[in-house]
Amino acid sequence: MAEKKNILTYAGLKQYEDELHNLKVVKRKEVAQKIKEAREQGDLSENAEYDAAKDEQRDIELRIEELEKLLKNAEVVVEEEIDLDTINIGCKVKVYELEEDEEMEFRIVGSTEANSLQNKISNESPVGQALLGKRVGDVVDVETQVGVIQYKVLEIQRVS
Repeated sequence: MAEKKNILTYAGLKQYEDELHNLKVVKRKEVAQKIKEAREQGDLSENAEYDAAKDEQRDIELRIEELEKLLKNAEVVVEEEIDLDTINIGCKVKVYELEEDEEMEFRIVGSTEANSLQNKISNESPVGQALLGKRVGDVVDVETQVGVIQYKVLEIQRVS
C-alpha cells in the first residue's frame, strides 16, 4: 500500500525542515550532554536526571523519525502556480458566514499543516472539502455537527 502524500505549502515544508535540523543539530547535542552529566553523578538506578534525559532523548528520536517520514512523502504546493479562479490548497480564502453575518478568512492547507488557531484549515476537513474548487460568489453548504453552515466565497488570494 502506497503511503499517503503529505501536502504542504512551501512555508510548511520550511517549518518542518527547520524543526528537523534543530532536533538533529542542537537538541541531540543538548540531551547527549545531559546524559553525560547525569552519568558522571554515579549510580544510575536512582538518578532522576539520567532517566529524564533518556526520556527526552527517546522523544527527540521519535520526532526526528516522524519528521523524516513526513518530509519523505511531502508534496509541495507551489503557491505561485495556483489558479485563483477556484479555491485550491495553498489559497487564502475570504468567506462570509450567512447565519452569523460574519466575514472569515481561511488558509487551505494539507492536513499536516492544519492549525485552527492560525485559521489554517485542512483540505480534508468538512469546510476545506466543501470550499475546494469553488469560485468567488459561490455559496457553499457545509455539513457540521451543529447542522449546515453556509458560506459565500468573497475572495481568493495567494498567500504572500
